[in-house]
Amino acid sequence: MTDLVSPMPPSGVSIGSEAGSGTAHGHHGHYATLREPLIKGNKSLAQVTDDICRPLEGKPTRLWYVGIATSVTMLLVGFAAIGYQMYMGIGTWGLNPTVGWAFDITNFVFWIGIGHAGTLISAVLFLFRQRWRTSVNRAAEAMTLIAVMCAGIFPLIHMGRPWLAHWVFPLPNVRGSLWVNWRSPLLWDVFAISTYFLISATFWYVGLIPDFATLRDRAKTKIRRATSAVLSLGWTGSARHWMRYELVYLLLAGLATPLVFSVHTIVSFDFATSVIPGWHTTIFPPYFVAGAIFSGLAMVLTLMLVARKVMRLEDYITESHVGSMCKLIIAMGGIVGLAYITEFFIAMYSGNRYEEFVFLNRALGPFAWAYWIMVVCNIVTPQLLWFKKVRTSMLTVFILSLFINLGMWFERFTIIVTSLHRDYLTSSWSDYSPTSIELLTLMGSFGLFFTLFLVFCRFLPAIAMGEVKGILPYGRKEKEPVQ
Repeated sequence: MTDLVSPMPPSGVSIGSEAGSGTAHGHHGHYATLREPLIKGNKSLAQVTDDICRPLEGKPTRLWYVGIATSVTMLLVGFAAIGYQMYMGIGTWGLNPTVGWAFDITNFVFWIGIGHAGTLISAVLFLFRQRWRTSVNRAAEAMTLIAVMCAGIFPLIHMGRPWLAHWVFPLPNVRGSLWVNWRSPLLWDVFAISTYFLISATFWYVGLIPDFATLRDRAKTKIRRATSAVLSLGWTGSARHWMRYELVYLLLAGLATPLVFSVHTIVSFDFATSVIPGWHTTIFPPYFVAGAIFSGLAMVLTLMLVARKVMRLEDYITESHVGSMCKLIIAMGGIVGLAYITEFFIAMYSGNRYEEFVFLNRALGPFAWAYWIMVVCNIVTPQLLWFKKVRTSMLTVFILSLFINLGMWFERFTIIVTSLHRDYLTSSWSDYSPTSIELLTLMGSFGLFFTLFLVFCRFLPAIAMGEVKGILPYGRKEKEPVQ
């Protein structure tokens, strides 16, 4: 009964058409013979179900308990810092009249960027029929939703009066002539990010429906069985259910794909529509989108390499999957590096002394250390991924992904702070340094992120069982038919 709920390849995956009518070298067999299998170990359908459900059904490992204890501690400390600054006001931050945006907006843009890889891997790669995505898309989608939650914390606090946050929504007007400023990019953020979250959540949930049915049929407790039964929406695995599922999944992928490019484009408008040197530039939309995908892919690698080891998923998240993601990182990193060079060139070519000063100040001024950390982490370290020996070393890739995450945070910090702390008038110049409250709030956001991700890995399948079963024949030889 366990495997009856997902006997067909999901999301338009046709075993016959994908795995091959392999005519290479005169062979006309059913399975391709020239491709490396995406899933190792010659798994049967039942083995896939058992392997992916095992972490959900047994007791959590000691590593999981250590991880959840650490992340919850970070979260509680962050909540305490947020409560303190709500009581005292945002004067507890290191802001000043010159630097009005700093740590909070840096963290906001960082977390929004992290969330981009989930939709890219799930929707865009699905539309391009990239089968390797099936082992990492579920966790990437969950990471997207969690990252957007983390991002929402910072603008809420930055308002100064978060209890009035509902003012940014177009609710029925009971406040006289007071209404939202439709010309403000900050308001565009509200609609772009809320739409992104809703579509991503729907896309994630629809992909989970066949797996909820599997969990329902394997459940050993009444609560788990009842919960899974409700969430599976009566899924039986019939041809009619698969047909409707594939249609809805395809439509949602089509809706989600433009969001990958629109959401961070609109976030970039927060800066590009201003008149501040270093921000007022037309390169920001593509630059921000490429940077968001770049940082998001690095975070997916960080999480999945840990999950691969802890949850014993080496046969499902293989060196091939990691290598494909590394190649995407190389491509996105190249675009980001080109954007860095273009910014400097345009500033020098413009003849505008204020633009020239901003970029020279970034590279040589008081925050030069942040700028060069950004350059080394985002331009230099990804070049190591050109070498196959590096891409096939899981530890090395994990370390490089951490460097990229660090570099992308410093990129946002450099863009925001170095464009503000040296104003048009030297009399208004001011330095900035974060306070302990800001540092603890950032730590709390990471605590929230890792807590929710660990909870996800404990109670929901980290890999899409239905989709993985659809690609089992991919790369098999004729003498190794799927069992």
